[in-house]
Amino acid sequence: MTDQPLIAAARQRFAPWLIEPMLRNRGTYIKVAAAAAMINLFAMVSSLFTMTVYDRVIPNDASSSLVGLSIGLAIVVIFDFVLRLLRVYFVDIAGANIDYEVGDTLFAKLLSMRLDRRPGSTGTLTGLMRELETLRDFFASATLTAIIDVPFVIITLAVMAMLGGILVLPPLAMIPVVVVAGLITNPALDRLSAASLGDGLRKQSVLVETVGSLETVKAIGAGGMLGARWRSALKSHAQSSLSQRLTASIAMTVANSANIIAYCGIIILGVGLIRDNSITTGALLACSILCGRAIAPLAQIANLLARLSATRIACRQINTLMDTPSEGPAGEPLQPAQLLGAIELRNVAFRYPRAAEKALDQISLSIAPGERVGFLGRVGSGKSTLARLILGLYEPQEGVVMIDGTDVRQFDPGRLRRFIGAAMQDNVLIAGSVRDNICLDRTDIDHDEMIRVASLSGTHGFMGKIVNGYDLKLTDRGEGLSGGQRQSISLARALAGRPPILVFDEPSSAMDIQTETDLIDRLQPEVEGRTILLITHRPSLLRLVDRIVVMEQGRIAADGPRDIILQRLTRGKAA
Repeated sequence: MTDQPLIAAARQRFAPWLIEPMLRNRGTYIKVAAAAAMINLFAMVSSLFTMTVYDRVIPNDASSSLVGLSIGLAIVVIFDFVLRLLRVYFVDIAGANIDYEVGDTLFAKLLSMRLDRRPGSTGTLTGLMRELETLRDFFASATLTAIIDVPFVIITLAVMAMLGGILVLPPLAMIPVVVVAGLITNPALDRLSAASLGDGLRKQSVLVETVGSLETVKAIGAGGMLGARWRSALKSHAQSSLSQRLTASIAMTVANSANIIAYCGIIILGVGLIRDNSITTGALLACSILCGRAIAPLAQIANLLARLSATRIACRQINTLMDTPSEGPAGEPLQPAQLLGAIELRNVAFRYPRAAEKALDQISLSIAPGERVGFLGRVGSGKSTLARLILGLYEPQEGVVMIDGTDVRQFDPGRLRRFIGAAMQDNVLIAGSVRDNICLDRTDIDHDEMIRVASLSGTHGFMGKIVNGYDLKLTDRGEGLSGGQRQSISLARALAGRPPILVFDEPSSAMDIQTETDLIDRLQPEVEGRTILLITHRPSLLRLVDRIVVMEQGRIAADGPRDIILQRLTRGKAA
């Protein structure tokens, strides 16, 4: 209950998807801070041990005291060792928790993102997902604990002042130098980190595009063009990354040099103070050890600034993705228990992003429950676009798309698509088994239902003859299967669970005539009483429908009973 006010406040801040997991892990970071505090206190013990040995043990030849001091130091070293391990463990735990929560949130956002607002190409999106590693490296890095070490710089300087007086001046003078070096390089680091990220995303985009369509790239001879793009992206990314690393090294090098200067300054001043009997040799050695403890956190801060720039840029890019509008209504979505299958479009107009012309223009259409409608038209006439709008994949810029009298934008998108069996034109299969591709982890699709729809689509005809059959592992997009086999599996996936609405977009375009004829014979009794939207250029498939809508340049050119529309089209061709 105590977490709720903090999490509610985090929602009003920048990047709540990141702030909320951090707040939920604040208990772990408190443990990290406690461990860091003890480690810094233990670090002072070694300097005090050195001072005591040189000032008390050696002059008095107190061997028994040395044994006691050594035992005490050994105990401190053991505790320091354990605490350092615990600090690393807690930082890793917190980083892993944040990585899991942010990764899960980001993937859910990716699935719910509106397609018309999708930023960039597929490669760019995968590159943004890769930036999660940058966030994880930051939050799981021991360098993050340098922030906790900074306050102890003041304590260390105070102890140095008590032991050596003016010996505190050299490290005190070097601290502003290290801080200024970090502040000066930070703007350049931000700029270079942004450039490096952009070049990395461009490289990722070329790589994903090439790997995803490697067969086509080879077949059409596009290797040279993509190779040139890859080399250009590699060169740009290498240059920006090199500049980023060199700039980041400036602050760290300054910090290391400042540490050496401060140490030498202490030794030089200390010699004079010892000569004047102002300090002891032990105090000089203790201050020289503490000098490193005072400057070391600042060197880590310089390293942290380099990481912080990359993390901030990655966070900004991911936040842009998280701010992308999601599918579905802003409020509570409708969760229908069942759909009858009535579909209506009223004055619908739609244009794809960056497209010059409308894909659909003032479309009005009404489909009754159980009505089977075929859509004909030339390439680019808007048939597939209409199917995408009914599935809720895109939102119309004008008009409304309704199912059972309700605007599809009010439904929960995932719930809506459970009642629509879709076999789209691309026939993309998911890496995994054939069983996975048909059932999709749907609890209502059991073994018998899988075999039933596989038999209907023709999948069982070739899968039933393979030894491992439905457990056959497919690669990305179903590589290794023919186009017709992929279509059969896609049809089985769409038919599984007997959805009341079916959307078929060129469901047999890769099949031979006999396979298509057999498929139609099996589908005719299956689709009785169910709403069907069938997009095709194959006249034979029109046996499955009782109404035809002809599309032309994003508008409805003809709409009526199947036989009448076919006769009209035949007379038009004859004329």
